[in-house]
Amino acid sequence: MKETTGVALYSRFLRGLARSPDRPAVRLGTDTITYESAHRRALLWAGSLLAGAPEPPAAVGVLAGKGVQSYVGILAGLYAGATVVPLHPAFPTARIRRMLQVAGVTAIVADEQGLAGLPEILHDAPPILVLAPEVDAEVPAPLKEIPVDPAHALAEPRPVTAADTAYMLFTSGSTGVPKGVPISHGSTHHYFGLLDERYDFTPDDVFTQTFDLNFDCAMFDLFCAWGAGASVVCPPPQAYRDMPAFLAEQGVTVWFSTPSSIALLRRMGALVPGSIPTLRWSFFAGEALRLADAADWHAAAVNSTLENLYGPTELTVTITGHRWSPEESPRLGLNGLMPIGRVHPGHDHLLLGADGSPTDADEGELCITGPQMAAGYLDPAQNQGRFVEIDGRTWYRTGDRVRRADNGELVYIGRLDAQVQVQGWRVELAEIEHELRGVDGVEDAVTVTREGDGGTELVVFYTGTPTSPAALARELRRVLPPGMLPKQYRHVDAFPLNPNRKIDRGRLGCVANAIE
Repeated sequence: MKETTGVALYSRFLRGLARSPDRPAVRLGTDTITYESAHRRALLWAGSLLAGAPEPPAAVGVLAGKGVQSYVGILAGLYAGATVVPLHPAFPTARIRRMLQVAGVTAIVADEQGLAGLPEILHDAPPILVLAPEVDAEVPAPLKEIPVDPAHALAEPRPVTAADTAYMLFTSGSTGVPKGVPISHGSTHHYFGLLDERYDFTPDDVFTQTFDLNFDCAMFDLFCAWGAGASVVCPPPQAYRDMPAFLAEQGVTVWFSTPSSIALLRRMGALVPGSIPTLRWSFFAGEALRLADAADWHAAAVNSTLENLYGPTELTVTITGHRWSPEESPRLGLNGLMPIGRVHPGHDHLLLGADGSPTDADEGELCITGPQMAAGYLDPAQNQGRFVEIDGRTWYRTGDRVRRADNGELVYIGRLDAQVQVQGWRVELAEIEHELRGVDGVEDAVTVTREGDGGTELVVFYTGTPTSPAALARELRRVLPPGMLPKQYRHVDAFPLNPNRKIDRGRLGCVANAIE
């Protein structure tokens, strides 16, 4: 039997609705969706989804860019008691097809772009139900359109349990197969409850949404704002030409992005002392935050409290946080990077040594367990090496090496494996190499990183037949998202080897950093 709505992720929106029924829930350029309007539409769409399917859909895909269809679609899927699967319509068709199959999506909320791509995405897969509200284009056969019928509108959202999956996101996979991460309502309930205690968000706040909706940090923006009755505003690409002016015009008080945005704003001449006075809070996550960048941002957003957040998708958005202090942060930081802070209350963590066993040393691989941890990947076969049993409990191995500072906070050192962060994208280098090996003429490939003006960049070295970089990029673009595409492609006759006769990735990294 389904239980209380209090634990449901959508209860955050209901709380905002009670506080701010006539305020904007989301501002999209000149379009505004109030809490009341979004609520009514979500009830209508949720009821239509349930009435239009032979049985209630267990998973609802949202194939849409940032617009009415995506935001209300996410809410409608939650109201229907289904798992919401946000999907980016610009992703390669084969990748979206795989995600739909893995997640068991039987109904999709689509905007015009998403609807246009569905025939190619589904290809020879079984037909799927499509809800395309407020889209003028017809739903092409053999897709089945779900009519939006006011007679089917729900009176209230369907109840769920803490164990039910609220949403599912996908991370990069080393074998070329994305990993589905189901996040439960119980996990999000714990997470946002902690954030309510830590931050003082109010209905007067305005949050940016710089992240795509298939990126877990977007959930922070949405449900922190909606839980407070605040507004979310989506900066358009042109806003980055003069971001201080945009933030002032929109009255933005809460900023959240990857650290790469700091370098971008600096290049645009926007990051000068006092240039962003409206911000109360500034958050960064998705990749390592440099102390120098944090100092520059804090000088520009002089009235803002800045925090560096850390957390893999498997631990529900973020699991640690460090608040910037001009005195303490540089003292605690390491290699020019800002600390990531303490693990959230209610969780346990330990460090693993080189042998994979718990260690009392102050440095090792970070391992965490607690209510924010996912139960595992959708495919249990992918759990090996990540969700592990230690002393009778299941833990998540982050693959990140950290050090304990003298005050007990954690400091990020780097990845243990070949997984890296590129402008907020979590990228497993092995996946890029796997896809490149499937390109005609490529025998083998190695991907390394280098530091560019905008942050971490990917450089590929490959053996086989010399091929133009444009041709390689074109092939990868068919199977990889834009954030995973390398910056450079270099042909070599053979890879350098280290004394152990293994490929010398460090040497290739030095070469990559020397490339103009």
